Amino acid sequence: MHSEREETVQAIGLMSGTSLDGLDIACCTFGFSGDKTSFSINCAETIPYQPDMILKLRQAEHAGALEFFRIHNAYGQWTGEVVRDFTERYHLHPLLIASHGHTVFHRPEEGFTVQAGNGAQIAAITGIRTVCDFRSIDVALGGQGAPLVPVGDRLLFGNYHACVNIGGFSNISMESEGSRIAWDICPANYVLNHYAGLSGLKFDDSGKIARSGNLIPGLFQQLNSLDYYSAKPPKSLGREWVEANIYPLADKYLDDIPGILHTLTMHIAEQISLSLPETSFEKVLLTGGGVHNNFLIEIIRKMTSCHIEIPEPKIINFKEALIFALLGVLRYKKIPNCLAYVTGAVSDSIGGAIYEA
Repeated sequence: MHSEREETVQAIGLMSGTSLDGLDIACCTFGFSGDKTSFSINCAETIPYQPDMILKLRQAEHAGALEFFRIHNAYGQWTGEVVRDFTERYHLHPLLIASHGHTVFHRPEEGFTVQAGNGAQIAAITGIRTVCDFRSIDVALGGQGAPLVPVGDRLLFGNYHACVNIGGFSNISMESEGSRIAWDICPANYVLNHYAGLSGLKFDDSGKIARSGNLIPGLFQQLNSLDYYSAKPPKSLGREWVEANIYPLADKYLDDIPGILHTLTMHIAEQISLSLPETSFEKVLLTGGGVHNNFLIEIIRKMTSCHIEIPEPKIINFKEALIFALLGVLRYKKIPNCLAYVTGAVSDSIGGAIYEA
């Protein structure tokens, strides 16, 4: 009797979140042996966006068709250049680059989702095969196109009952009756950074401003009563939902930014805790930029009996880039990387367009 030989693949994952803090780049090595998948993050960086790129990405949603494609192309060129620099500095020769792109429109109910960042430009500039546009086939099959991370959570972090990522939006994936279920929980850093920005800050460092504020009971009740939270999965969120539902409520209290931030933080913690298993022995992995918000994490720990685990910094900051690298490898190997029972599509799919350099 002999053990199966492990296949090793190196890939780069790219992730740009709605919070617009920068491009996450992670070079990862995956080991495939039978039904087991192992990983290591070899090197990773976040490349901050310069003000002109932030402005372009913010304007993309309001741009005309021609200007949108100019932004799409320019962002792809910039991405290609920073990844080429990354591979040269670390002497990397990956099988592929897997680029999420930067979400501009997410409207699965209308049959489309759009991420800026021309993958052809990335491939041409780096000389490396590039996989992009991971969500569109799932949306075309009637799904939400999100979340995409559950495949990676099951393969790489299957020892946790649930995985919660707190980024621009918070999302969860967990095992339920032998299946992986997942959904977007609520807006997180996207709304916190927005209101911190009205005070001239990029973000509320460690949640200090939120901690100094007081709960606004009426706002808290209205936020928790939004219809989305009572809807059953599959479901997903986007910028458009925030602009239509969150901002009109919170903007009534703009003379009290600390109060808004405190109330939003309590709301985020409440929604995350309600999504978690009720039993105290379940292990839950928390990752994403929101983990650095000490006030938020304190409140979540108080609201749940689950065992909350916060991993090493590389996984906190680069888990989504890691998983997109894996999704790119699965796409290349023609293995389904999007699960119908997570997104609501009519079938599992192998998402991603491939540009060969």
